[in-house]
Amino acid sequence: MQAYLKQLNEAQLAPVLQKEGAMIVIAGAGSGKTRVLTYRIAYLMSQGVDPFNILALTFTNKAAREMKKRISQIVGSSEAKNLWMGTFHSIFAKILRFEADKLGYPSNFTIYDTQDSQSVIRSIIKEMQLDKDIYKYKQVYSRISSYKNSLITVKAYFNNPELQEADAMAKMPRLGDIYQAYVDKCFKAGAMDFDDLLLKTNELLNRFPDVLAKYQNRFRYILVDEYQDTNHSQYLIVKALSDRFQNICVVGDDAQSIYAFRGANINNILNFQKDYDDVRVYRLEQNYRSTKNIVNAANSIIEKNKQRLEKVVWTANDEGNKILVNRTMTDGDEGRFVASSIFENAMSHQLKYDSFAVLYRTNAQSRAIEDALRKKDIPYRIYGGLSFYQRKEIKDVLAYLRLILNPKDEEALKRVINYPARGIGQTTIDRLIVAANHYDRSMFEVMKHIDKIDLKINKGTQGKLQNFVTMIESFQVLNQGYDAFQIAEHVTKKTGLVQELKKDGTPEGIARIENIEELLNGMRDFVEEQKELADTTGSLAEFLEDVALATDLDNEKGDDNRVALMTVHLAKGLEFPYVYIVGMEEDLFPSAMSMNTRSELEEERRLFYVALTRAEKQAYLTYTQSRYRWGKLIDAEPSRFIEEIEDQFLDYLTPITENRYKPLIDTDIFGEVDKSKLRMRKPSSGVPPKGPTESQLRKLRRLKPVSSDTDKNFDLEKANLSEGTMVEHVRFGQGKILKIEGVGADTKAEILFENGGLKKLLLRFAKLKVLDS
Repeated sequence: MQAYLKQLNEAQLAPVLQKEGAMIVIAGAGSGKTRVLTYRIAYLMSQGVDPFNILALTFTNKAAREMKKRISQIVGSSEAKNLWMGTFHSIFAKILRFEADKLGYPSNFTIYDTQDSQSVIRSIIKEMQLDKDIYKYKQVYSRISSYKNSLITVKAYFNNPELQEADAMAKMPRLGDIYQAYVDKCFKAGAMDFDDLLLKTNELLNRFPDVLAKYQNRFRYILVDEYQDTNHSQYLIVKALSDRFQNICVVGDDAQSIYAFRGANINNILNFQKDYDDVRVYRLEQNYRSTKNIVNAANSIIEKNKQRLEKVVWTANDEGNKILVNRTMTDGDEGRFVASSIFENAMSHQLKYDSFAVLYRTNAQSRAIEDALRKKDIPYRIYGGLSFYQRKEIKDVLAYLRLILNPKDEEALKRVINYPARGIGQTTIDRLIVAANHYDRSMFEVMKHIDKIDLKINKGTQGKLQNFVTMIESFQVLNQGYDAFQIAEHVTKKTGLVQELKKDGTPEGIARIENIEELLNGMRDFVEEQKELADTTGSLAEFLEDVALATDLDNEKGDDNRVALMTVHLAKGLEFPYVYIVGMEEDLFPSAMSMNTRSELEEERRLFYVALTRAEKQAYLTYTQSRYRWGKLIDAEPSRFIEEIEDQFLDYLTPITENRYKPLIDTDIFGEVDKSKLRMRKPSSGVPPKGPTESQLRKLRRLKPVSSDTDKNFDLEKANLSEGTMVEHVRFGQGKILKIEGVGADTKAEILFENGGLKKLLLRFAKLKVLDS
């Protein structure tokens, strides 16, 4: 037996050694499926199979590169180069280059990316003189893309009255005409879009039997990675190519099928055994990645799905720690818990920061996590997206806010002067820049006096510039009496930024609105925190100074020792020793938009399964009791997924609260509660963040504040406060009053907290408990 085969266990070796026939390898998380695929290809080559006759399809270029590198180490790079290995789109583009003339395309056809395609559709809508507010170009593109992936050609569309009726109901009766015009324009330009690479391959293999026979003979052995993620178009191509020899090996895990929103069809893997004769089924059930507790907890989750293939994932690894569950009051507290826990774990176990990952359901959730990590000087990296404060829509809002404080900020002005569109074109902007340089004044000053300067700008455009100036100046007046949150909320409404994004009905457009909402949530949180501190007002200037630090980490280069922040979708295929899954709340995870049908809910459960199985040593689940939505505090409840994990695998850092309903009748009439039946758990032995304990928090919630906002005559003696008094604060923990100054409503105290450091608090706002000396 070759040396590399000795690295496989029995379950892995069996599919590697089966040379002929159809086979499916059902591979649990962390079970070594990439190794099986790689070694199977190497073994086929060692058995005399020509690499030109092997086709290996992956979903990412990274996976293809890694597999080819491993194969090169076994069989030599010269032979490995002859493999047809790559993503679906790259392999089929290669085939289409060879056969393009049969479809009327040049062999050097252009491949349009999404922006190219959307630009063509936008011009078609304009040429057809259609209402761009009804026919939104991104929405139209998304619709055409889904048609192509479902193999609905223009001809098929016009032969399907139901599709036409659906578009008519959506007030887009001309969608079919746009589709036709788009296909014609692409063909005329000798271009295919991303979806055409699949659609045209299907057309090629179905319309030209000789071409199909040619590639069936060439690809005698076909291997497909992540088969659960294939869509209908990919499924049909694989089925056609493998039909003659049926030497097909697909590898996947139905429990990790999480891309239905991209068209992935889980039935492809569920029904594989019905598509081929004498299918051999292999199961990779030994997990090499995670501890027993994590593996068993994940099993207890996924078994709740009805639509699944049978397998029992197990591991010979250590028992490991239980999954730690933590409840916090708000998302700001959640971020602080995660940052403190990462810091504690890194220090006590001597770990690098790249041992940690924070996973969330939506990108907008990263804001609170980023803020907390920055404040603890913990480096982090956002994967699959920009840092929260670097996202376009956030930079647009911040640009308006920067202009309020400093109208001379030319970069901010150029960014938003015509966004949302207000009829101020680039020619006008160029003239303003020239005039500003000529008169040695800012662009904003030139705009203020536009009627006194001859810039050859017509009266209509002059009026638009003056309206913009008036709007910014009105914001400046309001800013004198508003806090950061109030002014930002006003700006997002009055500028039309949110209304502009609402016109875009795509998932990306919705995500941008959620990000602006999250920015406002963060500002509201910031103002609430500042209210307690003396000598601060929660003003816009203070907020912008605070977030100025947000971009510092993003500018660092060459340092990979950072905490990973990403959505669960992006985490698939990755692994980390410590994983924090945040926002474990109903309507967030599972998402409120994915609970309309059983199949949608089961996909959300598979998504949680993927998140949990990323962890090697320790997993944390966190949720909040309340979360800001558009500046309003909304009650949240724990995700059903926490309940679905068997109790023996969980350890609660905070006791479970069944609900927070306030009874309207006297509870004494029911007699005493049998405390032995209360659902409480012992606190974990894991590393808790510093701060008040749960029992302390319960006591604090029952306490009345020392004073209220309306208490203008604060009484030190009545509050029992003096220099040297030991006190407790709900957020900063225990501390000692060092100094008291001021009288009445302006009474302030300097307090040295064990966890919060030195703070100066306004006593009429601070909710302090006096500790017994």
